[in-house]
Amino acid sequence: MTQLSAQEIVERALAASTVDGQVTFVVESSEANLRWASNSLTTNGAMRSRQIVVISFADGGAGMAAGTVSRTGTPEIAELVAASEQAARDAGPAEDAMPLIGDKPVGGGDWDADPAETSIEVFAEFAPALGHAFGEARDRGDLLFGFAEHQMTTTYLGSSTGLRLRHDQPTGRVELNGKSADFGRSVWAGTGTRDFRDVSVAALAADVARKMGWSQRRIDLPAGRYETLLPPSAASDLMIYLYWTMQARDADEGRSVFAKRGGGNRIGERLAALPLTLRSDPNAAGLEAAPFQIVQASSEAGSVFDNGMATPAVSWIENGVLTNLIRPRAWALKTTAPATAPVDNLLLEDATSSVTPDEMIASTERGLLLTTLWYIREVDPQTLLLTGLTRDGVFLVENGEVTGAVNNFRFNESPVDLLARTVQASRTERTLPREWNDWFTRAAMPMLRVPDFNMSSVSPAS
Repeated sequence: MTQLSAQEIVERALAASTVDGQVTFVVESSEANLRWASNSLTTNGAMRSRQIVVISFADGGAGMAAGTVSRTGTPEIAELVAASEQAARDAGPAEDAMPLIGDKPVGGGDWDADPAETSIEVFAEFAPALGHAFGEARDRGDLLFGFAEHQMTTTYLGSSTGLRLRHDQPTGRVELNGKSADFGRSVWAGTGTRDFRDVSVAALAADVARKMGWSQRRIDLPAGRYETLLPPSAASDLMIYLYWTMQARDADEGRSVFAKRGGGNRIGERLAALPLTLRSDPNAAGLEAAPFQIVQASSEAGSVFDNGMATPAVSWIENGVLTNLIRPRAWALKTTAPATAPVDNLLLEDATSSVTPDEMIASTERGLLLTTLWYIREVDPQTLLLTGLTRDGVFLVENGEVTGAVNNFRFNESPVDLLARTVQASRTERTLPREWNDWFTRAAMPMLRVPDFNMSSVSPAS
């Protein structure tokens, strides 16, 4: 088959529709990556892919139903549309049925342009700098491991109501692990990026070298509650999980931490002692994301009927007070509340703070400084109690100085409860989540000081 453009696929799919409505989107992706181990590059590669999603809407008399079918490559369009329409006929009436979006939101992009692409050339300056870092690590007797990835995805979304929207999304990340020659010590640094032009390998390597120096002295501590400094990466992993649970329906029906005792939700309640604001903004500098909804399957966080719905900036928590929850249009209509869509980024800020993370360390009399969290799992949705492990560096701070590395811990904490107990936040900086960066890379967070973080048990993990 002759290779069709993404735009041609969308138009042919829409033209083949025989039911009440259709949304089709095509995602064109290209990726480049580098991987390294023991101070040497091991692999590099580039790849391309295409995903086609057809969502058909059919009213069989009992109500509008939706059916979604997706394929990779360039399948037979007529067959794909027919399969989607059959899926809609076989489905029952959709609980989230709404008229399809017809108004074009701001930021629809250049529909006619070719998809954006990346290539291995994105690492033209990064790779030589990485080689220099390898040499410095060898001189110290340390080993560097890690990877760098850059992906460019272009999404073309069309609908039977006339939408023709396009969004280019660059996504990059770097993870750098430092290890001792005997693998007894391990530390981490990482960053997210749009184009690698703002990535300083020297700064990442210096961060790793500093932590490796801190970890030369080992201190064993028991489980317990400790004053703890959560760096931006660790804070982001906790706040992202909180964000993923902010569905209004779950709260309204009493199934989440945002449910109000006695009924309803907690919008209007103070959650944070500090004037912290948790927000999302598709135009946030360096964290730009799609300004409209792209939804393959309905859930309580998004509806296939809302494809193309504008996603403006929104504050979820403002000056410590819960102000919004994620609410698709159908649930908004049922609850007479405003529809609010999620955005693919997250920022936590204390507008009154100008202190840096290093200044927070220097003002700590005795406490723990974490590096990252991992293996985070939910224990109790009613309180959003999470458990997980510390990873790649827990350090003891005494009288403003890091005095050594501490054993790892398992923790049990709720990010909602942590907001109420946080007593200090640094200024916000862009960061890379460690646990969730396969799915979520666009975050900006402060360092958080928690006076009594619950390290529930000692962990043997490195």
